[in-house]
Amino acid sequence: MRLSVIGGGLAGCEAAWQAARRGIEVDLYEMRPHKSGPAHHTDRLAELVCSNSLRGAALENAVGLLKEELVRMGSLIVQSAREAAVPAGGALAVDREQFAQLVESRIGAHPNITLHRNEIEGIPLDRPCIVACGPLPSDALLASIDAVVGKQRLHYFDAAAPIVAADSIDETPMYRKSRYEKGDGDDYLNIPLDREQYGQLLHDLRTLERHVPKDFEVSETRYFEGCLPIEEMADRGDDVLRYGPLKPVGLRHPVTGITPHAVVQLRKETADGTAFNLVGFQTRLSWPSQKIAFGRLPGLEHAEWLRLGVMHRNTFLDSPRVLDASLRLRGHENLWFAGQITGAEGYVEAAACGLMAGIHASRALRGEAPVEIPRDTALGAVVAHLQNTQTDDFQPANVTFAYFTPLEQSIREKKLRRAALAQRALSAIDHLAETLAPLHE
Repeated sequence: MRLSVIGGGLAGCEAAWQAARRGIEVDLYEMRPHKSGPAHHTDRLAELVCSNSLRGAALENAVGLLKEELVRMGSLIVQSAREAAVPAGGALAVDREQFAQLVESRIGAHPNITLHRNEIEGIPLDRPCIVACGPLPSDALLASIDAVVGKQRLHYFDAAAPIVAADSIDETPMYRKSRYEKGDGDDYLNIPLDREQYGQLLHDLRTLERHVPKDFEVSETRYFEGCLPIEEMADRGDDVLRYGPLKPVGLRHPVTGITPHAVVQLRKETADGTAFNLVGFQTRLSWPSQKIAFGRLPGLEHAEWLRLGVMHRNTFLDSPRVLDASLRLRGHENLWFAGQITGAEGYVEAAACGLMAGIHASRALRGEAPVEIPRDTALGAVVAHLQNTQTDDFQPANVTFAYFTPLEQSIREKKLRRAALAQRALSAIDHLAETLAPLHE
């Protein structure tokens, strides 16, 4: 039997890859280049539309542990990301073009995957299917999801940060350093701000013109707290940014020894360092306003903006009430959902959902017994969030240690406790990977 996967993003590509590895014939559908979503810029599979960072790499960080678990489970996405990595201190960031090229070439070369470049306007209920359309499905597919799910869906607004050409940056007022010298120690370009410069940025963020929502965006504005527009953070208080993306902790100037009042960090977008991303500067300022506000930052007065920030609506399901623990839609034997549309927020979490949905669907198609993802793992923590019926107001969230099964022995020191949780998780994942190993690669 064949499996349809709708969506060629991180979740869809991972789901197709995992099912194909297990002998399932997969039809992977991607509507681009014939039709593009409001946040897309290319026609590549696995396009990273917001940031080029897959976040922290340390195992004591829940998302870092999740990436390691995915690699041990044979993840296409995380393995490709590691191969396309650019220096980013303690994080895993990638060259977007190289990353997408790696994923697309591997999908195209797999004998069990057939890539179709056309839009799917309705969920095919006559055959097994994984819906991995991402958080911005087309209007037609969204109507189909509504019809099948019963309008049990929510929405929120998300935003993307600007990208600047490296050769247009004046590094004179900047310095190269990673927070606490992580990674190579100098993976970021840092713009130190004194109190007056920080005050000017706050004023600009609060007073300059903001993006006027398009028709498809008009509705109640509900932001994901882990990815707030920078002007929204500025509105919440004078020091919110200094304790968030502009925090100076761990970024003492290597020459003067002074810790700035605030620091704007620029992270590499490409392996050769030809472009930089303004870390944490996702925004809904109008494009002219962005050029004014960010052009006043020291060293960016003559910046060439390769991409300015954008704002868009993201759609997600009320997963605790409509999906089961295998990400299958309740009441539908052959329909699974994967990725950010489930409410699993973040690139890595989306890939994790794709991996799990691909495994669950392939086992169902092969007549194999269902498998439970252990709560002792980061993969299990992703599922636990999507199954959290304790809240009436389900919201997207990143993976967190809060959803892990507690350790039997209490460890007070956080770093040691998380290291113990990681060690236990990887032991469970190694066992799971052996149990679920594909019969044929």
